Amino acid sequence: MTDRVEVAGVDVSVDHFIGGERVASAVAFTDISPIDAEPVAEVARGGAAEADLAVSAARDAFPAWAALGPRGRAEHLHRLADLVDANVDRLAAVECVDMAMLLRSLRARVIARGARNFRSYADLAAAHEERVWSSGGTANRVIRMPSGPAVVITPWNAPFMLSTWKTAPALAAGCTVVLKPAEWSPLSCSLLADLVDEAGFPPGVFNVVQGIGEEVGAALTAHPDVRRISFTGSPETARHIGIAAARTIVPFTGELGGKGPLLVFADCDLEAAARTAAGQYDDAGQVCLAGTRLLVEERVAERFLELFHRLVDAHVLGDPRDDATTVTPLIHPDHLARVEGFVERARAAGDEIVRGGRRSDAGPLLYEPTLVVPCSNDAEIVQREVFGPVLTFQTFTDEEEAVALADSTAYGLSAVVFTGSAERAQRVGRAVRAGTVWVNAYLVRDLTAPFGGIGISGIGREGGDYALDFYSDLKTVQIADDTTA
Repeated sequence: MTDRVEVAGVDVSVDHFIGGERVASAVAFTDISPIDAEPVAEVARGGAAEADLAVSAARDAFPAWAALGPRGRAEHLHRLADLVDANVDRLAAVECVDMAMLLRSLRARVIARGARNFRSYADLAAAHEERVWSSGGTANRVIRMPSGPAVVITPWNAPFMLSTWKTAPALAAGCTVVLKPAEWSPLSCSLLADLVDEAGFPPGVFNVVQGIGEEVGAALTAHPDVRRISFTGSPETARHIGIAAARTIVPFTGELGGKGPLLVFADCDLEAAARTAAGQYDDAGQVCLAGTRLLVEERVAERFLELFHRLVDAHVLGDPRDDATTVTPLIHPDHLARVEGFVERARAAGDEIVRGGRRSDAGPLLYEPTLVVPCSNDAEIVQREVFGPVLTFQTFTDEEEAVALADSTAYGLSAVVFTGSAERAQRVGRAVRAGTVWVNAYLVRDLTAPFGGIGISGIGREGGDYALDFYSDLKTVQIADDTTA
């Protein structure tokens, strides 16, 4: 197999990155572009041998990396952040071809968020003050100890940004990392490995192993030398990872998707609510935080739908490299078939397809923005995550019913609320069960805030000190007050 390919004019390695070197595999998997459903590269397909090699490299590199301390590690992370900023266009061009997110979004904000992740966690770790207090005739101190090699498994949507979101706190905390990117969009993570190498990280501190989840992912999560596992993906996969983590008694955090409600009360700015609702089709709805269940107060439902349809009519389906495009392709033919299956089953069950519900002629993996009015709240289209450009529409008569509908699925990652009442904002914000609730806002992220889900949307929290604590073992040291020097 060829060890490097050119993608969007950028030279990209298709081999693993282990112990500071590129490592090939005897077999490969085919990576396709969602833009035209054509092959982009044959990528090294790792298995148990590559998993063991990578974890061993991370294990061997761990003592020296941990010994650097937060400030020593911060120097490396800041150099890496600077390199990300200097390579935004290259990273964006590759990720656009590989994942089909809008190129302008990648250039303007998404890739730069990766640099921000590295800087933020480096600074948070370096500024951390140990908890110190006196009790029972002793001086007490709580110390963060780096945990050891961490396995990080990331999804195919926004792969570069989400990889940095997980690896940045792990590295800042003093862990070494084995990153397993999703097989449907692995290439920007390969570029990240090049930047890590250019930034002068010691060999083995950061490793990338590519391959199929059931093969190399399973080998990584079951490895006895792994001390932390962080995963973003489906609840089904998380259950397998959780079993592996339990067998080796390894802490595990998982962000597992959502079925977020978008609640619209009659007293809100209806234009803003409709605009946000129409925006849920961005990235073809392949966003875990999307408000996919539109819950609208009955007395403004008709007006809301008028505004919503007008805004959705303005969407343009097409090539993510085209500035006119607003709705991009789905990631893979298998995923398109999955999304289509949800809609067809909804149609067969008697749910009303208000708009869309079919493939678009504008490209092989494009699906029209779809709105479904379900027969009941128990409908599959309401209760299960579709992860595509498919929203449902339901109405409520009062606040109590709105909250009940919002909390009626097994998910609990995020929610969006539109209201003109400060009192209702507080009440509903507290009542809705979700890891994040936005009121009159959407996708505003503070990196120091906890992020994660409730129910089958996840376990554990990422963000700020919550992430740094996850990648650390906490130790309390108590020294008697009469201890002499």
